[in-house]
Amino acid sequence: MSQTFVIAGGGLAGAKAADTLRAEGFAGRIVLASGENEYPYERPPLSKGYLQGKDERESAQVFEPSWYAENNVELLRGTAVTGLDPAGHVAALANGQSVTYDKLLIATGAVPRPLAGTGSDLDGIHYLRNLTDSERIRDQLGEHKHLLVVGAGWIGLEVAAAARMAGAQVTVVEVAALPLERVLGRECAQIFARLHAEQGVDLRLQTGLHELIGQGRAERALLTDGSEIEIDAVVVGIGAAPADDLAKTAGLQTSNGILTDEHLRTSEPDIFAAGDVANAWHPLFGERVRTEHWANALTSGPAAARSMLGQDVTYDPVPYFFSDQYSLGMEYAGWIGPAGYDEVVFRGDVPGREFVAFWLRAGVVLAGMNVNVWDVSDDIQALVRSRAVVDRARLADHAVPITELVPR
Repeated sequence: MSQTFVIAGGGLAGAKAADTLRAEGFAGRIVLASGENEYPYERPPLSKGYLQGKDERESAQVFEPSWYAENNVELLRGTAVTGLDPAGHVAALANGQSVTYDKLLIATGAVPRPLAGTGSDLDGIHYLRNLTDSERIRDQLGEHKHLLVVGAGWIGLEVAAAARMAGAQVTVVEVAALPLERVLGRECAQIFARLHAEQGVDLRLQTGLHELIGQGRAERALLTDGSEIEIDAVVVGIGAAPADDLAKTAGLQTSNGILTDEHLRTSEPDIFAAGDVANAWHPLFGERVRTEHWANALTSGPAAARSMLGQDVTYDPVPYFFSDQYSLGMEYAGWIGPAGYDEVVFRGDVPGREFVAFWLRAGVVLAGMNVNVWDVSDDIQALVRSRAVVDRARLADHAVPITELVPR
């Protein structure tokens, strides 16, 4: 009897899962249900090329629109999965219909954390999660515009960079002492602080947003340091939360996302999770890992699809992400985890922003970031995966290839 697989979520993870199912020979019915009216697309362009006006809208699409019909994938645009009956294997859809499934994948991603407080309901406040958001923010990036960015994480800094390159005045408020400090630590976070300050960004660190003021629209911002600034628009980048309501209401185990094993299987054996929403057990690190990056969606969707087909899959990649800000391009690979690190080792030209940084704990490389140094990310990932104690002097010596630090 032919089987039906349902994929809840029409982003990169969901689309790549559907592609893998067909590539692996699955001949049954595939229903890909997306809450957005768009064809599945990748999200990095939203804060990079598309936001900057360099890339066309269609360039973000995972596949050509014709791909879905050609591969017999039922793409339901604007029709999210709204409820699950795990016992009956039934998925309810936003259009009032339902689908009986044999296996189901939840790939619903994450949603921006909302701004709270006085004035948070005014017009002119933007979040960056979809193509329309990116377009609306892009309209605020011209000259004679003053953009307030709340939060100096990756999204906030990439938006700030795009705005400055477009000629806009930019103020960034961040409650931490440095941008990206929670992710990178002080040693590398100060590099990004200097980068943005040099580009004319007004960085208000250890400062929060107290109140937004305006007649229907955000026109002024009162900050916690007592200052008040006039603004044209606000972009909020204070983190994201896993979109796991579907799983919660269905009774699946959740905690900072949908809990899965290393096979991306949830507490319900016929339901799987992938992408931003999955908090998966990672056998390499011996702890749960949930990441909100492009590479995770790209690789976890196919891994979940193979697991749905009964293949022996262990999902244990070294987490990876990248960012482009002004003339600084970087890649980061690794996982520091809640235990933290005890030192950072640099090789290369740090003042010239052409270097590699390594985070270590007890002599073991937990993560590495290459800045304007290319074709070394795979080597960094191999070093992280090795879990080997390294020679600190050799690690810092750019004349020593990273491959020579990996035990053979």
